[in-house]
Parts: sequence; C-alpha cells; structure tokens
Amino acid sequence: MGIYLDMKGDRVEIVIDAGGTPRTYEVVATKAGRRVDVETRRGLVEVSEVTRSGTPVRTARFMASRILALVEHPAADREKD
Repeated sequence: MGIYLDMKGDRVEIVIDAGGTPRTYEVVATKAGRRVDVETRRGLVEVSEVTRSGTPVRTARFMASRILALVEHPAADREKD
C-alpha cells in the first residue's frame, strides 16, 4: 500500500462555446502534492486546483450548457511509500 505524493502535472482542459467561437481553458496542478478536482452542480461545472489538505488554490467555474468538451489528463501515477 502506498501514498500518492506527486500529482504535479494533473490538468483539465475545458472547451466552451463563446458565442460561435470555441475557447479553451486549462487548470493545472502546478506544485507537487496538488491535484485538480472537477465538480458539477446546478448547471455549473467547477474545476479547482486543491492542496493535499483540500484547500482550493485556484477555481474556474463554467456554465454546463456552454461546455463543448472537458478532458481530464491525470499525472503519471507514481506510487511512493
């Protein structure tokens, strides 16, 4: 059994419809130990970079009806003890 310590590199790409032109946004886990969480609630999609303790560092919110694609790119899983 191991603990995943390094999640740096986790990223989520979001493509939205911005009035006929698609726009791409990216949320990336910028430091070791951080991860990217995606939550959907009440017509909104919230993408957050969070610390090990669960504290949000950066958050992006999008209307679910405007999202064309949401692609999660997990960091390479490396198991450390």
